[in-house]
Amino acid sequence: MQGFLTLLKKELVRFWKVSFQTVAAPVLTALLYQLIFSHAMANHIEVYAGIHYTTFLIPGLAMMSMTQNAFANGSSSLIQSKITGNIVFLLLPPLTALDFFAAYLLAAVVRGLVVGLGVLVVTAWFGLPWPAHPLWALVFAVLGCGALGALGVVAGIWAEKFDQLAAFQNFLIMPLTFLSGVFYSINSLLPFWKTVSHFNPVFYMIDGFRYGFFAQSDTSPWLAFGVVGFSFIIVSAFALWLINAGYKLRH
Repeated sequence: MQGFLTLLKKELVRFWKVSFQTVAAPVLTALLYQLIFSHAMANHIEVYAGIHYTTFLIPGLAMMSMTQNAFANGSSSLIQSKITGNIVFLLLPPLTALDFFAAYLLAAVVRGLVVGLGVLVVTAWFGLPWPAHPLWALVFAVLGCGALGALGVVAGIWAEKFDQLAAFQNFLIMPLTFLSGVFYSINSLLPFWKTVSHFNPVFYMIDGFRYGFFAQSDTSPWLAFGVVGFSFIIVSAFALWLINAGYKLRH
């Protein structure tokens, strides 16, 4: 366990050393989204019965921030190591593929959860209630961060330069998060777009997390749990396979 714990500590210290950028900045961005969208859209979008749009926004913004930062943590660390050449210091020690992956994954989950907690704290004065089902909220927070953290590891392994990683973020991560019901209930969409939304795994992360707070959601929390859990397993297995094969790491 020594190698795993050392790499985990290195990844945790790496993002915490620049916490103004890795934690404070995403929290401020979410707060700005909350202020702007709650002011501009509160009277134009219908959401759950008895829940004001301003309150409805908070869990969605928290989950969006968590997943984006979980993805960014592993992907940015790996691409930096590959470009600077210090990836060799991670490949020489007798670390197993599981040690390597688990350290990056857990660090990504920790960063995502810290950012999510920060978003909930700074937006709580908008009227966020105590979670109706706190265990559901925690499960979806951890699984959501885990799935995007594992995807970040895949992206970091695949990308060879920063613009490739930026393309991954701009053309996959951003559309998935912004078209997942962060700012609206999918029940307000036209039937075609509502159907499309059900093929977006990030929608289930946000919908399940929101269920943990309001006991209301656009789909069953058990269905959401199944989709998010399956996504986490598939992406994690793929990341482990890439690491074990040495794809773009050793070769």
